[in-house]
Amino acid sequence: MESRPCLFLLKSACVLTMFGLLQACSLLQTDEPDYQSTDQAVEPELERRVITEADIDTEDFEVTAFAGAMNVEDFGTNFVFGARLAFHFTEDFFAEAAAGRTDTDQTSFEKLSGGARLLSGGDRRLEYYNVSLGYNILPGEVFIGRGHAFNSALYLIAGVGNTEFAGDSHSTANVGVGFRLLMNDWIALRLDFRDHIFESDVLGSDKTMHNLEGTTGISFFF
Repeated sequence: MESRPCLFLLKSACVLTMFGLLQACSLLQTDEPDYQSTDQAVEPELERRVITEADIDTEDFEVTAFAGAMNVEDFGTNFVFGARLAFHFTEDFFAEAAAGRTDTDQTSFEKLSGGARLLSGGDRRLEYYNVSLGYNILPGEVFIGRGHAFNSALYLIAGVGNTEFAGDSHSTANVGVGFRLLMNDWIALRLDFRDHIFESDVLGSDKTMHNLEGTTGISFFF
């Protein structure tokens, strides 16, 4: 009979102990994060710019009127003008035919001699014709202001042709570099630097003449 109160007390102590352990575990338990929540704490505010971009027209032909300066070796630097016609057969390559004209000065020998003239009349006029192949090496864009972007291209060009100078015809090679800036889908501005190379004996002995040309032009696509 005396063992029954002791047994009751022991059971009660075990129950209280288990209850206390469960309470401690519930306090230590943390809430798991809700990974399925789609709410975003911070909404980014991005102001997007509207840019008007000039593209090359769908036509492949380009005609250019140009003017600038040309240094004919030993005959001074003078005004040059002409025209070019190009066909763009891919985005990178184009073929071009060009014609130009300049009038040359007296040589230093003629000026120092006081009267001697190596060339006279139309012989001082230099006219050239050539066909070249161009390659766009650095196509890109030029930004003006915040809302306008203009397509551009830096290109290399080389070709062969003929030069009429000093009463003779000279087979001529030309090499150069140029820059094209598209103002809209059918007008472009161009800047070109060329070297026209040919053999001549106009000064009495055979000589390779390097005739440097720098021009600006406006192009129309059609």
